[in-house]
Amino acid sequence: MPAWLKDAIFYEIYPQSFQDTNADGIGDIPGIIRRLDYIRELGCNALWLNPCFASPFLDAGYDVADYYTVAPRYGTNEDLKNLFAEAHKRGMHVLLDLVPGHTAAEHPWFRESCKAEKNPYTDRYVWTDDVWRIPEGMNTIRGFSERDGACVVNFFSHQPALNYGFLNPAESWQQSMDAPGPQATLAEMKNVMAFWLSMGCDGFRVDMAGSLVKNDPEQEGTIALWRQVFAWLEKAFPEAAMVSEWGEPDRSLRAGFHMDFLLHFGPSHYNDLFRCDNAFFAGNGDASAFVKAYEATRAKAEQGLICIPSGNHDMQRLTTHLPEDGVRIAFAFLLSMPGAPFLYYGDEIGMRYLWNLPSKEGGYSRTGARTPMQWDRTANAGFSAAAPEKLYLPMDPAEDRPTVEAQMADPDSLYQEVRHLIEVRRANPALGNLGKLRFVYAPENACPLVYLREGEGERVLVILNPSEKTVTFPWTEGLGKRIYGQGGAASVENGTVTVPAKSASFYRV
Repeated sequence: MPAWLKDAIFYEIYPQSFQDTNADGIGDIPGIIRRLDYIRELGCNALWLNPCFASPFLDAGYDVADYYTVAPRYGTNEDLKNLFAEAHKRGMHVLLDLVPGHTAAEHPWFRESCKAEKNPYTDRYVWTDDVWRIPEGMNTIRGFSERDGACVVNFFSHQPALNYGFLNPAESWQQSMDAPGPQATLAEMKNVMAFWLSMGCDGFRVDMAGSLVKNDPEQEGTIALWRQVFAWLEKAFPEAAMVSEWGEPDRSLRAGFHMDFLLHFGPSHYNDLFRCDNAFFAGNGDASAFVKAYEATRAKAEQGLICIPSGNHDMQRLTTHLPEDGVRIAFAFLLSMPGAPFLYYGDEIGMRYLWNLPSKEGGYSRTGARTPMQWDRTANAGFSAAAPEKLYLPMDPAEDRPTVEAQMADPDSLYQEVRHLIEVRRANPALGNLGKLRFVYAPENACPLVYLREGEGERVLVILNPSEKTVTFPWTEGLGKRIYGQGGAASVENGTVTVPAKSASFYRV
């Protein structure tokens, strides 16, 4: 694992919506550079940028048309190189978003693969050998090319799937993982990674990382493929960090990834905590299924980090299902668990999900979580000098919309709470990315949630009670200094800890 991941705290930036510097209504790379000091002062020392490569933007850049060129609306390759350099000057690292599973239908590779005559790109994508042949369990596009076949798609219909082979080829058109076509695809993706890593990029978040090899129900072929990639990376770029969109750390970490997210899909019960009608941090939910799933995953996973994000570009905002006190206690959880924390831009000030927005660039229900960052009380909340109708997405129209400026000036704001939590995390090694974790108390349909963090000879007990009731749990060791608190302090008597309603506490024990 790269050494810098041991204390990394990430900030996810959706480039379209972060900071516009040329008044075209779309965020850009110079805007990210302008705000690096803000991110560093918050306490984050690493960035994850959603895709910034050339694209027709039918899926917000996840439909890549050129892996080697920054999309003009964001700037130039030189701008991105400058971002890497400016981040490094501040002791920060930058992950780009790698989309290895598919491209845009406009990609030159795909246009070549659509031709009837065989060429170097014929086998770059997954094609059947007959336009009437539709593979079971796979979506395809067909009837548009001179080539006789149907092409498998990975997500939307305009995203043809790149060919990494089939674990167990069962039909004549299915190629093995070691066939020339899949091997050429893999080699080219390594070239893409090397290009940006050589320019100063510090690694990648990998989109749909578990989807590459087909006919691979247990993902063993995909795991083997990534192991090949990591054997190369460890020699060529040993400090490159890799985080997967996989959602199953027992598989992704075994594949060699340094980190995997727990997400709103998959078996983690992540949504039980933050994003459901009875979310735990809203005060009336259940964390026990999450705890059981987390413990089971950790027991099976090899060395690596399990990351729990505040949100991302695919989820409703943290504030959608949680009241403000619930958001604060949720951040106490997010910033006291092991793994590298990931904060989605704007979550630190409590930005809202905007309902009923028309879909933008394939966002659909996700669009409301991608609105412009709210910096201050000036026009367009300081995001852009463009006319409002030219903005990538509309601003939150509410008079009381949160802003960075207002919350930095308010000692009791959510921003200040998040900043303080990051300071506490950094000051106490037990709370760090690699510290040990043991759940102490996680009852079904009840509070509190209690866990012990250990590291470098230090032990910290975390007690979270988002409910409106005073609750208790058994603990015989006593409580030491309270190093962090929201709401009232807990008390211990005769082996029972009493925990006030709507409270979060960290104690040295």
